[in-house]
Amino acid sequence: MRFRSAEALCVLCFLGVLCASCGGGGLFRQYEYEEELYLSLDGTATVYVNSSVAALNALRGTSFDTSPSATIDRERVRAYFSGPNTHVTWVRPSRRNGRRYIHVRLDVDDVRKLGEQAPFAWSAYRFNRDDGVFAYEQIIGPAAGKAVQNTNWSGRELVAFRLHLPSKIEDHNTLPENHKRGNILVWEQSLTDRLRGVPLTLDAKMQTQSILYRTLWLFAATFLAVAVAFALIVWWVLRRGSADPQTSGTTPA
Repeated sequence: MRFRSAEALCVLCFLGVLCASCGGGGLFRQYEYEEELYLSLDGTATVYVNSSVAALNALRGTSFDTSPSATIDRERVRAYFSGPNTHVTWVRPSRRNGRRYIHVRLDVDDVRKLGEQAPFAWSAYRFNRDDGVFAYEQIIGPAAGKAVQNTNWSGRELVAFRLHLPSKIEDHNTLPENHKRGNILVWEQSLTDRLRGVPLTLDAKMQTQSILYRTLWLFAATFLAVAVAFALIVWWVLRRGSADPQTSGTTPA
């Protein structure tokens, strides 16, 4: 019984910490709408959009069924996000807080043309080389502001735009605490502000050499250094062995 009581206490403590993290905006932040963009230096990108159906309708003007019991029409979602410049690879539904959510992954041929398509038309994108660095800028304008039903919003919902950049970041305009793990940047807004169209600008400058490229060169250099060191050790052992009289079979005078 004591063991079970201690085990239960540990579980309760863990759940308490988990809830504190979620509620306090810590480790597990939940967003009503989120765009996550993985950028490459050649201008291609992979984008993930995670949104409640209600937020997608309100922010982007779509007309998907917001009823909690509604079934997500994946083909309709795929058609909405597909275009000459974007290629949807999967659409997945989920449910949270009594609301239906949509999760979409798409590949982008040219991030500079992303704003030409309806799902991302509220943004103007710029990506070019400037003064020895690559500069990325995304200016997010007004939302559709469409009235929606079955939202069940509390007023504390958040919207996020997340950038995964391919090289070392030189400068950015988000908060210092929103610079994550070296090359990830996050901009947040309240859903209320996003619905009101409060402007948001994403600005980041990065080095012209990708982190992957630098890592591969570092790995190659390390491998070469190890190989050279191993060869020198083998050479030294063989040379010392040939100079040893007992090894060479000669008799000392």
